[in-house]
Amino acid sequence: MDFVADVYQLTQDFMNDYPEASYPELMHKLGRPYSCLLVDTHYDYYICIPFRSHINHKNSFMFHGTQRSMRSKSGLDYTKIILINKDNYIDDKKVVVEQDEYNEVQKNLVRIVTEAVTYVEDYIGHVTGTAPMHPRQFARKYQYSTLPYFHDIMNI
Repeated sequence: MDFVADVYQLTQDFMNDYPEASYPELMHKLGRPYSCLLVDTHYDYYICIPFRSHINHKNSFMFHGTQRSMRSKSGLDYTKIILINKDNYIDDKKVVVEQDEYNEVQKNLVRIVTEAVTYVEDYIGHVTGTAPMHPRQFARKYQYSTLPYFHDIMNI
């Protein structure tokens, strides 16, 4: 799979277009940046996988051996993926994340991107009916997902 990935933040334009009242599953952080691994694949959109401090489910890439992971279950959360098709949603300022987390992301980049793309593709397959899941499996995997907010971007 061909892809390009790096760490970015989302802009205030994104936050303005996706307000918390209408999009409650998005991670709104007042006064804090929304840092994510931004992946550019063969799709017509970017996949933005957010860094999180506390994750309590399996639909994620969990950090191991990083400073923050020793205090809490930190990682990249696939359930909170954001799909972006507007460049003005991507902040071009330098993003600072913990160096040990950045290193772990780089070391596991192919795995992370593969898992994130599969998470999105499995959702599309179920919703379009091309690869339906058992209802309980779908609910466990996507109950708190942000993907329903981006049907227009996924063309479903």
